[in-house]
Amino acid sequence: MVAETTLVSGIAGRYATALFELAADRKAMDQVAGDVEQLGRMIEGSPELQRVLRSPVLSRGDQLKAMTAILGRAGANDLTRRFVGLVAQNRRLFALSDIVRDFGRLLAHHRGEQSGEVVSAQPLADDQLAAIKKQLAGLLGSEVRLSAKVDPNLLGGLIVKIGSRMMDASLRTKLQRLKLAMKGAG
Repeated sequence: MVAETTLVSGIAGRYATALFELAADRKAMDQVAGDVEQLGRMIEGSPELQRVLRSPVLSRGDQLKAMTAILGRAGANDLTRRFVGLVAQNRRLFALSDIVRDFGRLLAHHRGEQSGEVVSAQPLADDQLAAIKKQLAGLLGSEVRLSAKVDPNLLGGLIVKIGSRMMDASLRTKLQRLKLAMKGAG
């Protein structure tokens, strides 16, 4: 496990590693991975849930009740529910997004995939995301697990990050480069 723990660090890395090891020991990796992926989408898509996770005003009991209800409705695996309950009891829900991200990194490494992120100005359709994954898999020689984010400030184009590599083909960056080039020409 030494090689896998170097992929993640900090509080989120420790929690993600613990969940990963528990899921592997209990032969529940696919179920937990599905739960964690779904949880990540719920957090990303719900400002209300983000407030619950970060609110210092809510008691640990209220946060625990909220997360128990959410995961229960989502049909989450018992291990996932108990794990998130522990995170809530330890007042670490503020790190849940990072735990989800780090779990994804560990899972991708375990499966021989590379993980990354694609940022676009507008939400990508499933076929667009699949085409990007296919293109990256051809370039990198391995499967790619991508999370998609939206940043309207990009104006258009994409930013793709895989590990320490980044490809910025956003319209915002192209306009900034053009602006700098025009300053130099004047």
